[in-house]
Amino acid sequence: MTLFAARLRHLALLGSLLGLSLTLNLAHAETQRPSPETRISAWCADLGKRLRSVNADHCRQQGFLADQSSHGDRPLAYLDRAAAKAGSKSPRPNRVLIIGGIHGDELTSISIVFRWLDWIDEGSAKNYHWHVIPLANPDGLFNRPSTRTNGRGVDLNRNFPTPDWSANAQTYWVERTRRDPRRNPGQEASSEVETRWLQAQISHFKPDVIISIHAPYNLLDYDGPATQPLRFGRLSLNRLGVYPGSLGNYGGLHKKIPVVTIELPSAGTMPSARDQRAMWVDMLKWMGRNIKPLEK
Repeated sequence: MTLFAARLRHLALLGSLLGLSLTLNLAHAETQRPSPETRISAWCADLGKRLRSVNADHCRQQGFLADQSSHGDRPLAYLDRAAAKAGSKSPRPNRVLIIGGIHGDELTSISIVFRWLDWIDEGSAKNYHWHVIPLANPDGLFNRPSTRTNGRGVDLNRNFPTPDWSANAQTYWVERTRRDPRRNPGQEASSEVETRWLQAQISHFKPDVIISIHAPYNLLDYDGPATQPLRFGRLSLNRLGVYPGSLGNYGGLHKKIPVVTIELPSAGTMPSARDQRAMWVDMLKWMGRNIKPLEK
């Protein structure tokens, strides 16, 4: 065997060994990855540490699931709670999607979802099919300090693939916000894993109404085909318009799903228990009068 052939054989053997080592390392890493239950438990623990109003044990008892992770490898968690059982001839229960924490620095928009979870099995609420996402932007929340944007510096509420995104999103950001980093729409629509995940949740669940919770503008906003709500508790309607890539634009105008945006009065201080309850009661009354199953 020539020296050249021997070197080729040596390199081939070395490549095989490196390939085997890489395969074994990947398999080991996969076996070492925490189970979904462990990841949700840790997610609840982190929420309990970050938000004074969220109890980690109460969070764990809810039955959250996570089938995907954020850019920073944090669970994108959701809870699906079916309506109370009805007769076989009963109409399909209305489906309500609640989303909190699209902006990670709006802490109350996350906390109030956990408060409302205590009430979704009561009264008329138990007749709805609920799909609850308390924290759509975990990387933003757990940044220090918390940020409106996600882990890649993109505003998820400007990243949805609305029909006007390509023509207007970057122009609006540059000319109207002077490249405000808090409102960066991303390089292209749906560039962010969290945005794509939210789109998939909407597509799979097929909600009849979306309740999106924000802070701190102290008002109600609305986009979509149903009769607009005028008041939830102390919050009154003050329509802010639509923006390229916003959820209201994507869901309410593009997908024709009613989207109510609740803007709480403060991003850091929860409304009183009485005000929280009043918002919830008025929301249920409005849905009972105006939301019907959409044609699918």
